[in-house]
Amino acid sequence: MIRGPSRGSMTNQDGPDAPGAGGHLLTIVMPIFNEAPTVRGVMARVLTSPMVHELIAVDDGSTDDTLEQLEASAATDKRVRVLRHERNRGKGAALRTGFAEVRGDIVLIQDADLEYDPAEYPNLIEPIASDKADVVFGTRFLGSSSHRVLYFWHSLGNRILSFLTGMITDINITDMECGFKVFRTDLLRQIELRENGFGFEPELVCKVTRLKPRIYEVPVSYHGRTFAEGKKITWVDGIHALRCLAEYGLLRR
Repeated sequence: MIRGPSRGSMTNQDGPDAPGAGGHLLTIVMPIFNEAPTVRGVMARVLTSPMVHELIAVDDGSTDDTLEQLEASAATDKRVRVLRHERNRGKGAALRTGFAEVRGDIVLIQDADLEYDPAEYPNLIEPIASDKADVVFGTRFLGSSSHRVLYFWHSLGNRILSFLTGMITDINITDMECGFKVFRTDLLRQIELRENGFGFEPELVCKVTRLKPRIYEVPVSYHGRTFAEGKKITWVDGIHALRCLAEYGLLRR
């Protein structure tokens, strides 16, 4: 189901085809599940960026007030399109739904919490906009950007998964699980994604590397949440990530 704003309520002044990233059209795809406390704030930050051509918000069957928050944002900015899953299917499924509706030639994944800052879009987009890269992965483990200090085992697990990803794909990726990922749209459309949950991250990285694109990493800040604040990923997702690395990185080569 696709929902959008009525034309009478559109207030953004940029035309629908206005380029925003060095002549490119940037689409933000945001998978969302039960993020009512944060989603409007995140969307406001995203839409502050003049380089954003469209924001595709996919409500993955939320049971709180998330959908109402999305529709309120869509009513004030014509760049917002709201898509809805009637039941929760997982982050990977929400991203597939969003990717199918992309109109821009660059796609950036943005989570609906406050862990990743939309102010960092220019740094993330630059390698693709300047034709140095086809894919950009954010990394929380390089550079001097600020990071909230949280869970030791999560951090260690992320580093182990990234190490294994590098062994399997032969790329020196430092943060496979980072939520900030950017792609040329034509390249992304060459990939058939299957995973519905958080396993889409290793699946996506394994399948992207098979296309032999130019891949860059860009350091990003990270303002992580606690479980009390709404963090959803757990050790079980780490087990699924290992299974996906084996399946898509080794068995399905």
